[in-house]
Amino acid sequence: MITNSASGTNVHEIALGIYRINTPVDLPDGLGFNFNQYLIADEAPLVFHTGPRRMFPLVAEAIGTVLPVETVRYVAFSHFEADECGALNDFLAAAPHAVPVCGQVGAMVSVNDVAVRPARALADGETLPIGTHALRWLDAPHVPHGWDCGFMLETHTRTLLCGDLFTQGGSGAVPITESDVLGPSEAFRAPMDYYAHAPQTAAVLERLAREQPQVLACMHGSAFRGDGAVLLRELAKSLAARPLAAA
Repeated sequence: MITNSASGTNVHEIALGIYRINTPVDLPDGLGFNFNQYLIADEAPLVFHTGPRRMFPLVAEAIGTVLPVETVRYVAFSHFEADECGALNDFLAAAPHAVPVCGQVGAMVSVNDVAVRPARALADGETLPIGTHALRWLDAPHVPHGWDCGFMLETHTRTLLCGDLFTQGGSGAVPITESDVLGPSEAFRAPMDYYAHAPQTAAVLERLAREQPQVLACMHGSAFRGDGAVLLRELAKSLAARPLAAA
């Protein structure tokens, strides 16, 4: 459903009670890109990724088609970066009972200084129940980047809110696909490699694969439905085979 005809912002349910909010954007080089946020509608609604600050009115408008934005209880994100949490304080102003949710490192080094309310800092492996859904925080330092990086797994639908993993260019017009997203994401990575290539990258991806995700909720591009473990292991192989953009 298109929620803003001028921007093309749209919202679609990609798993039970989990909504992808997508906004296509134009880049200076003429190539298209997109930003996704994910809303989990439940007793204590959670938003994963806020989008950049200037995008907040579009995201709030889209959320409003599912539930009142002021009822949002948790505002979570993978790591501290503008497209992840640029609109954090806008959300906290619009939803008076909302709190930031991030990993313990993120709370310590950034969030508790920047946010107008203290963060709910989750330990590695800690689960946050929000009603019929529950989300487990998984530390993923430097994968793909950021010491504070982590992901959330919704345990009932096996949806992995996987941030910058499997980033795809273009408008992200297809909400969820069962087609390959690794090929397009690796093609996007090639000219501007944004992975930290940390020593533990393969181990982190293997840990995520063992969670057996059935939906990969990407921050940029289409979400993926299928065997997420296979894709995560293929990503690890691809990173090992081509560790640098110039390779």
